[in-house]
Parts: sequence; structure tokens; C-alpha cells
Amino acid sequence: MGFKEQEKKSGVREKMRVGVAMSSMKKKRFVFALVLSLIIDVGFAGRVVVPLLQSYEKASYSRGFSRNFGKIFDTSNYGILQLNNGLASTPQMGWNSWNFFACNISETIIKETADALVSTGLAELGYDHVNIDDCWSSPLRDLKGQLVPDTITFPSGIKALADYVHGKGLKLGIYSDAGVFTCQVRPGSLFHEKDDAPLFASWGVDYLKYDNCFNLGIEPKKRYPPMRDALNETGCSIFYSLCEWGVDDPALWAGKVGNSWRTTGDINDTWASMTSIADINDKWASYAGPGGWNDPDMLEVGNGGMSYQEYRAHFSIWALMKAPLLIGCDVRNMTAETFEILSNKEVIAVNQDPLGVQGRKVFGWVLCLDIAWWLLSGIDVQKLKLSQHNGMH
Repeated sequence: MGFKEQEKKSGVREKMRVGVAMSSMKKKRFVFALVLSLIIDVGFAGRVVVPLLQSYEKASYSRGFSRNFGKIFDTSNYGILQLNNGLASTPQMGWNSWNFFACNISETIIKETADALVSTGLAELGYDHVNIDDCWSSPLRDLKGQLVPDTITFPSGIKALADYVHGKGLKLGIYSDAGVFTCQVRPGSLFHEKDDAPLFASWGVDYLKYDNCFNLGIEPKKRYPPMRDALNETGCSIFYSLCEWGVDDPALWAGKVGNSWRTTGDINDTWASMTSIADINDKWASYAGPGGWNDPDMLEVGNGGMSYQEYRAHFSIWALMKAPLLIGCDVRNMTAETFEILSNKEVIAVNQDPLGVQGRKVFGWVLCLDIAWWLLSGIDVQKLKLSQHNGMH
């Protein structure tokens, strides 16, 4: 079920370094600087490696740092659009079944994944959501109009599965769709919100990913709030993740609807897909904050489509963008290299910093470099310089 990450042998050997510089001046002011090194093409000379993050420095207005500083760290939207339901004070962390398993899921896989998150120590690092994606339900509702788990793949039912996951100290997430069908043509929840939300709550579900397929052409602004209201009426704390693919600029309105919202289409396990999605997500940085987060889709780290170095970059970029850190690989069989990336405490700390200000690109495509700055607790500013082969542009 796992994969073997291979080193490329042509040209100059690729490297990447992720390091952390921590301020020791004040105990409660943790300052992190990711040191990220990627590949850069130099004509036909092959790929060479350059150091990308130079020694960290605080921004100084007196030195004339960035006349656009106010624009870069535009906080005019910070905290005013977020859904105030007591959840998502930091971006959600955990695991989702789709990227690796797609429809090939079962309660056995979910249980074993929960076990693996605990036994590997990932749960202790914050990966506490175990999220079931599409294909968990039967093709039809029952005679009462209720959703029913697939009796072959989830014979014990979702309530029993939630109890198992909760027994591990973890949270269970489930999937539905703001359409008449899910993307894999299972029953959707459009017009059934008041039936399905109480059902999810009765099962002990902690998280709902709400997709956008078969939506009858109704705009997302109208389809997503009814499920928010139905979830709130249950009286249970259920994280509401909007998966509307960035349609109709959700950052402008979804903060009052859900705890996270997709800003882009689906990610693919390629460098080009990952970097282009990061570019799109960057546009909406000022709208993220505690209570509601921009979601550039789940992590592909460990699924085999990118190199070890590229996966480290992927994880680092998602961390500084304050994106949800939802593992998308098979954690039961991940390699040591994959675990090393996903368990980097300093990078996770950047993502989970309580200030919650999303890092932004300051300069793009200058001498093949992207430069990002981000704020952390204590109003310190960090800089990330990223060299790209297929850069964010």
C-alpha cells in the first residue's frame, strides 16, 4: 500500500533543507523561520540547488522594507468574517480518505488509520480528525428518507465507528454534498439538510465536508447556509468544511457560513498542480483567521507523484498559508521520509500559530524566486524565499 520515493540521479543531485530558527528572547514569543531549498533550472545545464531562505530577519520600516507592507499584511478583514461557533481557532489537522483510497474505503480502513495516527505519534502532534470522504453511504436513502451507511463496507454503522474513533481520543469526520447527489452519485443533502444534520449529530460526527456536485445550478451562497443552520440547530459542535471548489469567491462570503472553504479546484499529486493552487490561494490571504480558513485542498505528501524534496516544499507552503493539514496518504504504510515531513514539529507550529495570519507572497517570479512573508505571535515577521522550477506565477 505504501510507495518508494526515489532519488533522481541525473544532473546535480536535488536537495532541500527545512530548518527552524527560534527566538529565545521571550518564552511566549515563538518565532519560526522555515528554511526551504528547491530546484531551479539554469538553461540546459540541468537542475542545480540554491539556498533559498537566508538568515531570518525582522521587517524594519526604518530600512524601508516594502512600501507595500500594509497591503501585504492587509488585516482589514481579519476576524470580522469568521463564523463564531467556537471551532477552528487554528487550521484543522487530521486525515482524509479520498486522495489515496477514493471510493475504496471501509470501516476497517478507517479504524486502522485511527490506530496508525495514534501509534505513530501523529495524533499527539495534532492530527486528530479521521475524515471519511465519499462512498460511505448506500446508493439510496431508506424508506424514511434517511441516509444509510453501505452495509458491505460499513456493516457496523457510523455510530459504532465514531465510538471507536472517539475511544482513541480522535474525532470522526463524514462527507456529504450540497447537491442532489455526491460526486460519486450517492445521495446528496441538498433539500435534506434538516434530516441529515441531526442524523450526523446522533452518530457523534465531529466534522462535515460538504461538496459541490450535482448542484442544480444553484449558486453556492444559497446552497451552503442551510446546512450551517441545520448543524447549529443540533446543538453539537460540528466543524463545517465547505468544498465549493472556489466557485463565486467563497473567501468573500463563506466566513459567516463555515469553518473553512475551498479556494481552488481539486489538487493533483504533481508539482505544477500544487504550486498553481498555492498561487490561487494566496489571493485570499487577508480573509483567513481564527474561526475560518482558506482551504487549498488536502495534502498529497506521500502519494508518490512528487519527489521527496517537492513534498517537503508542499508541506511547508501549506503550513505558512495556514491551510488545513489533512493528510492524504495511507498512514498505515507510509515511508520514514513521509513521516519525517508530516511530523516536523516546527513546521506544524507555524501552521498552528494562534495569531492565525496567513503568509503571503511578496514578490513573484523574480530571478526564478518567490518570496513570502508571514506574521507569527509577537508581531514578528518571517521571510521565505522559494526557488521554483515550475514556479508560482
